[in-house]
Amino acid sequence: MKTENIKGVVFNVQPYSIHDGPGIRTTVFLKGCPLRCLWCQNPESQSHKPVIFFNPEKCTGCGNCLEVCPAGAIQIFEDKSTTDRTRCEGSGKCAAACPQEARLLMGEHVTAGEIFERVNADAIFYENSGGGITISGGDPVGQPDFTAGILKLCHQAGIHTAIDTCGFIKWDIFKRILTHVDLVLFDFKHMDDTRHKSYTGVSNTLILENAKRIHHDLRIPLKARIPIIPGYNDSTENIEATAKFIAEQLDKTITVHLVPYHRMGEGKYNNMEQKRPDFTSTPPDEHRMDELQQIFKKFGLTSVIGG
Repeated sequence: MKTENIKGVVFNVQPYSIHDGPGIRTTVFLKGCPLRCLWCQNPESQSHKPVIFFNPEKCTGCGNCLEVCPAGAIQIFEDKSTTDRTRCEGSGKCAAACPQEARLLMGEHVTAGEIFERVNADAIFYENSGGGITISGGDPVGQPDFTAGILKLCHQAGIHTAIDTCGFIKWDIFKRILTHVDLVLFDFKHMDDTRHKSYTGVSNTLILENAKRIHHDLRIPLKARIPIIPGYNDSTENIEATAKFIAEQLDKTITVHLVPYHRMGEGKYNNMEQKRPDFTSTPPDEHRMDELQQIFKKFGLTSVIGG
């Protein structure tokens, strides 16, 4: 199959992004992620399939959605529509038929060539600012062939490429993606393997090994990104372990981005008519973020807040 024709599912294409790598960038958010972080900010991105967002406050119970749903997944109850999520196929027909925009389709089937055309339309901004494309998600590793196809087309056009990834993927598959990557934004969730499994659903062994291979074997520039989740991974013990790994197993020249937890993802479970994970946290205060920066400084690392 030609690279241009490789298909995938995307839930957002965000132009003029300035927080996902150098310069002005276009960030492409893919569906699908191998992790299930309790604090996930984009739970709509976890599944590879398109998903319907539902806002009951906008719903008038008109029944248009019920009439067009090919799976028969919608019912009207107490003048509001409800969705049987086990039957929903994510066709998006209900969203298109809703006059109140109470239903939105999160995810569209596109080709690598179509995404490249969108990205390439802003090439002049990348040239002037040193920017490019960043593949995020979900996670780029959730759709490796699609990710590799987009990156290859962008590389061929001279566009700087980056991925924002959890790094949980077999190395031989990961290398196919990394062939066309200029910068890796690598997420570190927790250094303790047991807690990593508890909080994300997977071990961190493969993740940490892949981080070392990216830096030492492929020599691709890498920036560390650490979500700061109070009560879960912000302990001094874990932050020191993370700083030690980056400084000793990778390199002290790697910049560390500390990304404070925010509550943007909490309400999205209601939009998907799903139960939220058993999780409670609050955004960290400025004083604690300053303390965490000092820990990285102690290990000879440069850290910044955000991005």
